[in-house]
Amino acid sequence: MVSEVSRSSIIENNIGLVHSCANKFRGRGVEYDDLFQAGCVGLIKAADGFDAERGFSFSTYAVPVILGEIKRIFRDGGTVKVSRSMKEKIRVALKEKEKLAETLGYEPTVSQLAEKLNLSLAETAELLTASMPAVSLTGDDENNGRELDIPVEAPEEKISEMLALRQTIDTLEEEERKIIELRYYKGLTQSKTAEILNLSQVQISRKEKKTLLKMRKKLLN
Repeated sequence: MVSEVSRSSIIENNIGLVHSCANKFRGRGVEYDDLFQAGCVGLIKAADGFDAERGFSFSTYAVPVILGEIKRIFRDGGTVKVSRSMKEKIRVALKEKEKLAETLGYEPTVSQLAEKLNLSLAETAELLTASMPAVSLTGDDENNGRELDIPVEAPEEKISEMLALRQTIDTLEEEERKIIELRYYKGLTQSKTAEILNLSQVQISRKEKKTLLKMRKKLLN
């Protein structure tokens, strides 16, 4: 577990990841501020669950978590069951947010509102996310009855997968990495790969299988 200071530093230094992920969902029927708030929840959860000893960079671990929180807005028709106690907290948070906006002259950040409410960033972001209106899956009059473009299986999934794969390859030994690059990035045969690395085809086959198994284990951890 990271210290509270390190945790705060990780969150502050990686807020750009939230903007990057949220920008992918612009124009999908949800305000950007709401997307950003949901992404902040994901970033905080990622900071709390990150384990550097597993060999992955924080961004590799955090991107899927952030995307997951943002996509939560779009799932189940955008409807979220909120308890009575949560509704009261939301009411207080929105009231304070409005007051703070009048005082500052602009919309307060999540951290500014959290300080005002004496709550953590995670609690504040969750309250703001839960306060968002439901998103209809079937559209409305303004959309001429057409379905909204809900990014449940958005291309951004590939981004996190490629990041994880690249990070895993970087942890391999030099020879293992070279075999993977020659075989799967350059598309060379085992015979040609063996020739380049001055090994036999049998050795390449055995090392390739061993390396792929090693990568699979790292990706599943």
